[in-house]
Amino acid sequence: MALKATIFKARLRLADMDRQHYGDYRLTLARHPSETDERLMVRLLAFAHNAAEDLEFTRGLSTDDEADLWLRNPAGEIDLWIEVGLPAEDRLRKACNRADQVLVYSYGRRAAPVWWRKHGAALERFDKLRVYHLPGETCEQLAALAERNMNLNITVQDGHLWIGSAERSVEVVPEVWK
Repeated sequence: MALKATIFKARLRLADMDRQHYGDYRLTLARHPSETDERLMVRLLAFAHNAAEDLEFTRGLSTDDEADLWLRNPAGEIDLWIEVGLPAEDRLRKACNRADQVLVYSYGRRAAPVWWRKHGAALERFDKLRVYHLPGETCEQLAALAERNMNLNITVQDGHLWIGSAERSVEVVPEVWK
């Protein structure tokens, strides 16, 4: 019998001073059986960092031809494609051909630096691509915020994100790799 996704509900109160964007978002996230709390929370952070009314989570891990998140315009074209993790170079090439802007949120204490050393030079040719890296200890702290029902306050200022629940808060400073 196949395992089913675990459903998480999140209420985000967002104050993004960098983009002058403020909002209250009620999100439903499906965590794939092979997905960790760490990856789930990085997806949530990617949403908060790029929040817009039409930004949406896709089928993600279960679908090869979709991003983890994307923003589509009324014509159905992809304005923003967001990947979480360590995507293959050919996947990013296809994403850059389909979208106006592509963002990667890489994470992982050991794997991400190895991935970047291997693919970084080749990825430089993609003008539409921007790569952020989230340090391992930060992602572990984010994972500790994961609950089936979350109420989070998120502030974005000067490239820093502060994500807080009633019990704890985490400061996230994404490193810009490209």
